[in-house]
Amino acid sequence: MYVGRDMTELSMVTKSEWKESELAFFHHSLQQIVPYLNSEGQSIHREIIKEIESRGGLSHHEATYTNGTKVSYD
Repeated sequence: MYVGRDMTELSMVTKSEWKESELAFFHHSLQQIVPYLNSEGQSIHREIIKEIESRGGLSHHEATYTNGTKVSYD
């Protein structure tokens, strides 16, 4: 379950100020409803993707004893 700032609060700050968990959560959420997004929603999703890419992505390529290969946004 996501515990963090909602989209209303996040829309008032730049994507560069978002936490990785916020980017991961909203990317995942928007990815699930892409066919239903209007142009504004698609634009927000693209901005999130650009920010994730500018940070080098979200996924861990190797698991460790403390981290898995999937990003957790809890």
